[in-house]
Amino acid sequence: IGAEYEKTRHNIGFMVLDKVAEENDLIWKQDRHCTKTEYKFKGKSIHLVKPTTYMNLSGKAVRYWMQELKIPLQNVMIITDDLALPFEKLRLKGKGSSGGHNGLKNIEELVQTQQYARLRMGIGDNFNKGKQVDFVLGEFIPEEKENLPFVLDKGVEFIKSFCTTGLERTMNFLNKK
Repeated sequence: IGAEYEKTRHNIGFMVLDKVAEENDLIWKQDRHCTKTEYKFKGKSIHLVKPTTYMNLSGKAVRYWMQELKIPLQNVMIITDDLALPFEKLRLKGKGSSGGHNGLKNIEELVQTQQYARLRMGIGDNFNKGKQVDFVLGEFIPEEKENLPFVLDKGVEFIKSFCTTGLERTMNFLNKK
């Protein structure tokens, strides 16, 4: 959170949610551990939650809102940046390790499983040794900025598909695109 991080690679998940909100004229509201909004899509209630905890404590917001809204884990999708994927590559998985991502580690700890959907959004790994933090917390380079709207549109497509057709069908169809 914070204006200084708004356009950084680390915030690509929030950027996708902002794109959904923009497309649906949604208004973000401050709430417990997050800013959130919701809307209906094809008869489904979609809740968008952007944790306001530090990223390393994202699980606090995830667990709270799952319990508050009575959302089962199979209906939750976490969106995260991923250094292991090249920029523009998106990959939906239904389970797996945190891969060293501290936000995912915290979610796993608090929901007590690695069995949850996560949309991994590639940000690439074009940084020198010892400069990972600067890269992740840095803004996209001009050529990436040019392609970012396309990447965010793909993220929105994953969200809509996950919410309407489920994890397996979304993985089978969109991971191959």
